[in-house]
Amino acid sequence: MQNQSNNKNSSMTSNRAFTSPQLRRLFCSLFFLAAGIAALGAFGSSRASNQSGPPIQDVGAMKKIAPWVMDHTANGQQAEFLVVLADQADLSGAAALPTKGEKGRYVRDALWNKSQATQGPILQWLRDRGLEHRSFYIVNAILVKGNRETAEMLAARPDVARVEGNPQIQNLLPQPGPVTDASSQPGTPATIEPGIAYTHAPDVWALGFTGQNIVVASADTGVRWTHNALKPHYRGWDGVTADHDYNWHDSIHSGGGICGPDSPQPCDDYFHGSHTTGTAIGDDGGANQIGMAHGAKWIACRNMDVGVGTPARYIECMEFFLAPYPVGGDPSQGDPTKAPDITINSWGCPTSEGCSVNTLQAAVEGQAAAGIMMVVAAGNYGSSCSTLLDPPSFYEASYTAGALNTGTDTIAFFSSRGPVTVDGSGRIKPDITAPGTSTRSASNASDNAYTFADGTSMATPHIAGAMALLWSAIPSLQNQIDPSRAALNNAAVHIATNQCSSSGTPNNVFGWGRVDILAAVTSATPTPTPTPTPQPITLSASGRKVGGINTVRLTWSGATSANIDVNRDGVVIATVTNTGTYTDSTGDTGRARYTYKVCAAGTSTCSNEVTVRFRQ
Repeated sequence: MQNQSNNKNSSMTSNRAFTSPQLRRLFCSLFFLAAGIAALGAFGSSRASNQSGPPIQDVGAMKKIAPWVMDHTANGQQAEFLVVLADQADLSGAAALPTKGEKGRYVRDALWNKSQATQGPILQWLRDRGLEHRSFYIVNAILVKGNRETAEMLAARPDVARVEGNPQIQNLLPQPGPVTDASSQPGTPATIEPGIAYTHAPDVWALGFTGQNIVVASADTGVRWTHNALKPHYRGWDGVTADHDYNWHDSIHSGGGICGPDSPQPCDDYFHGSHTTGTAIGDDGGANQIGMAHGAKWIACRNMDVGVGTPARYIECMEFFLAPYPVGGDPSQGDPTKAPDITINSWGCPTSEGCSVNTLQAAVEGQAAAGIMMVVAAGNYGSSCSTLLDPPSFYEASYTAGALNTGTDTIAFFSSRGPVTVDGSGRIKPDITAPGTSTRSASNASDNAYTFADGTSMATPHIAGAMALLWSAIPSLQNQIDPSRAALNNAAVHIATNQCSSSGTPNNVFGWGRVDILAAVTSATPTPTPTPTPQPITLSASGRKVGGINTVRLTWSGATSANIDVNRDGVVIATVTNTGTYTDSTGDTGRARYTYKVCAAGTSTCSNEVTVRFRQ
C-alpha cells in the first residue's frame, strides 16, 4: 500500500498545472475507484492462485521445482531446499595444471568467485524476508528453509536453474558385529587382516611404501580419533598435542547422538566412520594391522547424524575437503593447500527418498578437478542388475567400489550392480572391487575396540588405501585422477562375467576386477591369490520345548568364516559370530516342522539341511 500511495502522489504532483480543482477531484475519485477494483482483483487472483496452483505464466518456473519440494511444501508446510543457480563455474582450466596445489587453488578460487559474483541478489532477497539460509560455493547453491510461495518465487527467477529437496536420508549402514577389546600387549604377534592381505598390500609395504605423504579423508559418521589404531595417523596429532583446525569439521548442527552437534573434535556417533577409516589407514603398532596404508594420515568430516544424512550435509563436507578451515570457522577461511588427497565415501543419497539425480554432481566433479580422488561405495542393493542407484555412486567422476566375499574372487550377494539406469547413461559400474565381508576394523566403543562388518562400505576404504599406496610409490601419479584410476584398473585381477548386460572387462558386476595393489605399483602382471577351497560345513540339530516354546539347538563344524548366516525354511533369520552353536527360539508353541541350514555369511557355502519336527 505504501508504494501505491507514493505513486499516486507523484502522479498528482506531475499533473497539477493541467487540471482544475473540480477535475482534480473527479480524477482522484476515479483513481481511488480504479485502485480499489485492482486491489480486489489482485486479492481474488491471489486466492485463486493459492487454491488452484500457479498462474499459467509460471509453468516454466514450476518445472524447476523438484517433486519432493512440492510434496513437502503442500498445505502450508515449510521445508529445506537447495536453490541451485544457473551460472556455474567452468573448471576445465584445472586439467592442464600439473600439481595438486595448483589445481586446488584454481578450482577453489573459480568456485568461490562465481558464488560471490552471482548469489548476492538472492541472499539479499532472503535476508529482507528473514528466511533461514546457508550459502555454498562448491555447488553454486543456497540452502533455504521456506514454504511453497518461497520456492515458487525463487524458481521464477532467471538466475535460478533448479529448486531441489534437502531430505533426511536414513543410510542403510552395515550393522556391527560383537565388539571385542584387543589392546596390544608387548610381544603380541602382529595380525594382518585377511582383506588387507588379499589385495597384496603387505607386499607393497615390503617395498617401503606405506602411504607416506598422502592424506585420506573420511566423510562418514565421524571418527573416534583417540582409538589406538587411528590416533597415531591423525594429521591433527603430533604425538604430544592435538590441533583439530583444518583437520576436522562437523556438518551436524543439531542432534548428533552421543557426540552432540558441532563437535569441536573428531567424534563418531555410530561406529561406521571409525571402521572405514581404520580399514584405510589403521594400525596400532602392535597386533592390529587393520589398514591398507598405515603410513598415510587422515582427517575427517561428519556428514551423518547417527546414519542420517542430507544433501546439504554431504555438500558441506565436500566443500570442507576442497579447502579446509578452522574449527568454528567458515569457508571464507578455506585453505586448499590443506585439502586431502583421497576421500572415503561409504554413504548414499537415494533418489527414492527425495535426492535429485544431479544435486551432488557438481561437488563431486569439483573435487576431481582439484585432484582429490573420491572413492565411493557402490551400495548394498544387490544381487539384481541395475541396482547401483544412489548418488554419488553412479557419477562418472566417482571411483566406485563393489564388494567381494573376503578371500575369494566371488561377488558379495549384496553388492550393487550396473548398468546405471537412474540417470539414463547405461554407464558400467562399479569401477573396481575389493574385499567387503567379515571385515574387522576399529569401533567407536573404546580406544581398544574392534568389530566386524559387511558391505560395500568396507570395500571402499580398501580402494582408498590402495590409492594411497599407489601415490606414495609413484609420486608422478599423485592427484592425477584418470591415470591413477587406469593404473589400478589395468592391474586388477580381471574377473569375467556375462551377467548384467556385460561381458569381459570391465563389467557391471566386478568392474575391472579385484584390486591388486602390488601389480599396480610394480607394473607387473596381476598376481592372483588362489581362492581357498571351501570346506564342508556339517550341521546337526535337536529340538525341545523351553517354557512351552519350540526351541531348536543348532551345532555345526567345518565353517571357517567369521560370521554365519542361520537359515530357517529358506530365510536368513540371524547372522551370528561363528561359535559353532546357535539356539533358535521360534516363538511357536504347537505342532511344527523346521528345516535349517547354516552358511558362511554372505556366501553360498552352506551346510547340509536338517529338519526338526515338533509333534505337539
